[in-house]
Amino acid sequence: RSRAYPRDDMSNDERRMNTPARPAQIVVVGACNTDLVSYVPRLPALGETLHGVRFQAGFGGKGANQAVMAAKLGARVTMIGKLGRDVFGADYRAHLAALGINTDYVHMTDAASSGVAPIAVDAEGRNAIIIVMGANDLLTQDEIETARAAISAADVVVGQLEIPLDITMAVLRMARHAGVRTILNPAPAKPSLPDECYALSDIFCPNENETALLTGMPVDTLAACERAGRELLRRGAGTVILTLGARGSLIVTADDTLHVAARAVHAVDSTGAGDAFVGSLACFLGEGMALAAAVRAAGAIATLSVLKPGAQSSFPTRAEARESCMS
Repeated sequence: RSRAYPRDDMSNDERRMNTPARPAQIVVVGACNTDLVSYVPRLPALGETLHGVRFQAGFGGKGANQAVMAAKLGARVTMIGKLGRDVFGADYRAHLAALGINTDYVHMTDAASSGVAPIAVDAEGRNAIIIVMGANDLLTQDEIETARAAISAADVVVGQLEIPLDITMAVLRMARHAGVRTILNPAPAKPSLPDECYALSDIFCPNENETALLTGMPVDTLAACERAGRELLRRGAGTVILTLGARGSLIVTADDTLHVAARAVHAVDSTGAGDAFVGSLACFLGEGMALAAAVRAAGAIATLSVLKPGAQSSFPTRAEARESCMS
C-alpha cells in the first residue's frame, strides 16, 4: 500500500517557491510546435469550407513547453531543437530568447517547415488536430554533439518522445556519461520502448494513459498504479513518477511508494499541465530540492496551470506561484 505525502503547513509550500541561492541549470531536448487554433460552430465535413468564429496562435510542443515552464520559475534553461527557416521558426526562436532561454542549439533549416498543429475546435470543445512535425524530425546527431558541453554542465536534462527517439536517447546518453540527472517524459505515448530508454532515465515520468499503454496494466486505483510503476522499475527506470491528473502523482522507488495528492480545483483548461509538472520538477530538483518536496511543488504548479486557458500562456512565474501559496 502506498503511503501519503504528509500535508505540512502552507509556509513550507511558500518557502519552496522562494528564489533559490543558485538557479538550476536545465537542458531540454524536444519539439517546438506552433498551434494554429480555429474555433468553429461545428467541425467541417469532408470538402466543406466553413467560417470560423475566432482564431488563436500559440507556442507549443512538449519540449518547448517544459523549457518555458522551467525558465518561468527562474531556471537557466538551454533548449535543443530545430525549426524551419520561416515566420513560425523566427517567431518561436525570438519567443524563447525573450524568456531568457538559451537558443544556441535551436537549429534552423530550409529543408522543412517549422512544426505546426492546425486545430479546429467546435462549440462543444471537440477538436480535430493535424500535427506536422516538420523540422523537429530533422535534428541530427552532429547538431546534438554541438550541445555536449551544455549537457555536461546541466543539473538536469529532460527529454520526451515527440522528436526522433534516437536523438532523445543520444542526449540522455551524454547526460548519463557526464553524471547528470535525467528525466524522460514518455509522451506522446508509444506501445513499447527499447530497454535502454528505461535504463537511461533517472526519473521516468509518464501519465496514467502512457503507463497503461507501456505496461498493458490497469491504472484505475493507486494500488494498480503502484504495480504498473514497479513494472517500469523492473525494466530499468531509476525512479518512476506517475502523474495522475486530479489524483495527484505517485512516486515509486525500489524501496517505497509515496502518493502526493493534488489540490482540488475547478479546471479551466488542462492543456500543458503535464508539461508544467515536468518542467517544474526539473527546476526544483536542479535547485537541490528533495524528491518528494519537488514533486509536491511541481504538482502545485501544474494545478495553477489548469486555472487559465492555453499551455505556455497558463504557466505561472515564480512570483505568481509564491503569491498563490500565500493566498
